Amino acid sequence: MRTIVDIHVLQTVPPSNVNRDDTGSPKTATYGGSRRARVSSQAWKRATRDAFDTLLDPRELGVRTKRVVELLRDEITRIAPELADQAVELATLTLKAADIKVTAPRKKEALDEAEFLVFLSRRQIENLAVLAVESTQAAGDGAVKVDRSAAKARSDRDHSVDIAMFGRMVASATDLNVEAAVQVAHALSVHAVSNEYDYFTAVDDHKRADDEEDAGAGMIGTVEFNSSTLYRYANIDVDQLQGNLGDAAATRRAVEAFTKAFITSMPTGKQNTFANRTLPDAVLIVVRETQPINLVGAYENAVGDGETGGRITASVARLAKHAVELHEAFDENPVAAWAVGGGERIDLLGDIAERASLTAAISSLSDLVSERLAP
Repeated sequence: MRTIVDIHVLQTVPPSNVNRDDTGSPKTATYGGSRRARVSSQAWKRATRDAFDTLLDPRELGVRTKRVVELLRDEITRIAPELADQAVELATLTLKAADIKVTAPRKKEALDEAEFLVFLSRRQIENLAVLAVESTQAAGDGAVKVDRSAAKARSDRDHSVDIAMFGRMVASATDLNVEAAVQVAHALSVHAVSNEYDYFTAVDDHKRADDEEDAGAGMIGTVEFNSSTLYRYANIDVDQLQGNLGDAAATRRAVEAFTKAFITSMPTGKQNTFANRTLPDAVLIVVRETQPINLVGAYENAVGDGETGGRITASVARLAKHAVELHEAFDENPVAAWAVGGGERIDLLGDIAERASLTAAISSLSDLVSERLAP
């Protein structure tokens, strides 16, 4: 009995530059023959992970860094202060035993670093530190040897929630890879978009105070921006998530945290310039037992300004219509669905979902996940 959670979000963002490319322009994509605003999946996954800090115990989260030698050194020193002088060497030895390659950094005074970003849970860091200490104690006065199979095993258990959700790839040790349980789509505007430019000037305060100086600006420039109603989508493979975490209670907490974090988070690009933090106009959460279904096809034809009820209402109506059409055509029978949002437009989702507040919807989702994971 498979369990898939689909999360669909319609969200209006005012003038902003949420996610920019290498030239500083808001990212875009062509879809349905028209240029659309785009926010990359990586940007929203990062915002979601940041939101986990307020939703989950820090011990349930991981750290992604090249400075893994430093992390492991600190943990070895914490649990065995008498090994402080050897901690760097032990950390390097233990990581190499786990097939995590480390190299000397460019700065002479810095510690060795991993060749690539390494994603480890806090419990995995503790596991490796304990192994380093145990190996030192077992060696006595001889050379310390860290068992490779033990190092790999301790790097591949007790996964954090974010590793279990977003996966892990270790190029030098493919057996440490973790299959992601979450997929996140690039957010696309439901309508066509043309980027605009904000011409700005900055005043030199000290220069302005000098009567003999000219009144020209101290700096001029432009910031590119757009505004849009975005369709966002993500899904959770609950069975894969439980397989990664190995615990039903942890899986339930992870589903709750991801659902709330994905729905309410916002990437931070240019946020101090535009103050573009908004909440969604409409959310549709669907539990399936077949496969994930992205409903972006509802917006293959861009939503026009003249559609009935305005752009947001038209977008909600299209989402509901497209979902019904797909369900009927492909014999899809969702296990459950909830609609979240303000105003009468959410009633448009009434044929496919039960209306609820976000808290109530997540609570019902959590109960259903627990029920379906029960032995």
